[in-house]
Amino acid sequence: MDKFLIRGGRQLHGEVVISGAKNAALPEMCAALLTEEPVHLQNVPRLQDVATMRRLFDSMGVATETHGERGGMSFRAAKPVNPEAPYELVKTMRASVLVLGPLLARFGRARVSLPGGCGIGSRPVDQHIKGLQAMGAGIVVEHGYMVASLPQGRKRLTGARITTDMVTVTGTENLMMAAALAEGETILENAAQEPEIADLAEMLIRMGAQIDGHGGSRIRIQGVDRLRGCTHEVVADRIETGTFLCAVAATGGDVLLRHGRADHLDAVIDKLRDAGVTVTSVADGIRVQSPGAASGPLKAQNFRTTEYPGFPTDMQAQFMALNCIAQGPSLVTETIFENRFQHVNELVRLGANIQIDGKVAMVEGVPRLSGATVMATDLRASASLVIAGLLADGETRVDRIYHLDRGYDQMEVKLRGIGADIERVK
Repeated sequence: MDKFLIRGGRQLHGEVVISGAKNAALPEMCAALLTEEPVHLQNVPRLQDVATMRRLFDSMGVATETHGERGGMSFRAAKPVNPEAPYELVKTMRASVLVLGPLLARFGRARVSLPGGCGIGSRPVDQHIKGLQAMGAGIVVEHGYMVASLPQGRKRLTGARITTDMVTVTGTENLMMAAALAEGETILENAAQEPEIADLAEMLIRMGAQIDGHGGSRIRIQGVDRLRGCTHEVVADRIETGTFLCAVAATGGDVLLRHGRADHLDAVIDKLRDAGVTVTSVADGIRVQSPGAASGPLKAQNFRTTEYPGFPTDMQAQFMALNCIAQGPSLVTETIFENRFQHVNELVRLGANIQIDGKVAMVEGVPRLSGATVMATDLRASASLVIAGLLADGETRVDRIYHLDRGYDQMEVKLRGIGADIERVK
């Protein structure tokens, strides 16, 4: 099993090229199921989750191909397609549930495994089911699978006004894709507003979909008879961007994040600036400059995770690592997932001073962290431990980095390119 070996204490300088967003690439791969024509994606990140989705497509009979140096992938879902997502693949990647809406909309039936448990907390799919049922689908859950079909005599889903009980990113994506081929108009109320949803909508529009309001809480979709193939470039990964922003802020240095989008990270960047970090939008990227803790402590920041455009839950662990060596106390409140403080005990092993009270972590900044062996528990926890290792005196070993490989494209290579002492070992 691979591990990271990190020798901390180095400032970071140079340039990092930000990869395409995992949370955009996966639903956009699923959108290829909506047409029999070829779909070409560019800037697809090289991640374990992308490989898993490709294996799922292979099992369905969808033709896939990798090409070019810019993360190019092509898909063709020409008939026949097996509209089933088995448990063996879905259990390793919850985003597999995103095939449900496209399969049902195009083929009239789908059999998709329930995703099962998640290390950071509950992610129910009941909102997906509720929305598709409102569009006329019959869905039963049996033997661990969602079995969906259209009523006898109907060839298409029917547009509907759908108000989800909670803001759900994958639910919004699933329903938007299904509505693109439905008969009539669908209005999604309480829709998620993440940039990855807007990017998916732009891809669907290139395919011939009629969508308005994406990026807001109300999305209007006018269904069409068929969609065509397209070429689309996956938007840059805002969470990878934010992770490198926190890494440079904490360790010190001057780094250009090529392709990073500052407009997708307003809440995080505001907190970094308040902490004493200089963050500047430049042509095709973001420049981050920080004196680092060694040149005088940064200022600790309180923050509360919430739905976009608020502070993202996927950045909570990384910013907490920065707060560990910042000056003063800070309160970190997690409102999205109930088990997303699993990295805290590992940060404490490195010398951090953190106490947990329910949904709130109380962090008291310390002058330094000390290297130790730590264990990653989920994707973003892995990133926080890497940042802490870059800060710590001596040597830090991060075990179970397969979590990190699900969402970061060659992180250790990119970090070495800007001066970090990090290596992947068996």
